[in-house]
Amino acid sequence: MAACDPTNECPELRVSMPFKYVSCGVLVDSAGKILISTRPKGKDMEGLWEFPGGKINESEVPEVALARELQEELGIKTSPSCMYPLTFVSHRYENFHLIMYVFVCRKWLGTPTPLEGQELKWIKKNELYNFDMPPADIGILAAIMDMS
Repeated sequence: MAACDPTNECPELRVSMPFKYVSCGVLVDSAGKILISTRPKGKDMEGLWEFPGGKINESEVPEVALARELQEELGIKTSPSCMYPLTFVSHRYENFHLIMYVFVCRKWLGTPTPLEGQELKWIKKNELYNFDMPPADIGILAAIMDMS
């Protein structure tokens, strides 16, 4: 993205393209480590590291979608009451525009298990910049660094 210019109306961003809405979770364990996972084989950007989560269905709010996705991807159970909003990301990819709602979650039942063939790692937040991530996920890192 170019430097801030209040006079630039960004006509290139007005091109009509489909939107994808997703929720992702920054899972933080009792030691303060954060869970990241690889994108599964066969998906766009496979092998890159990301925060768990996924698509929001038409009838879902972001928090409910995240709870569902965490159960499907990791086999853990949590509730919207165990999440708090951290930030959101608006990122234009080549074929769609992504809107990602980002929540922090510190409480869940079960042990995160890779149910979709992905690799999981618990890392310190200052290690996040050492992993190759999709551009939208990189947009979350500054907010994570500001977390206490």
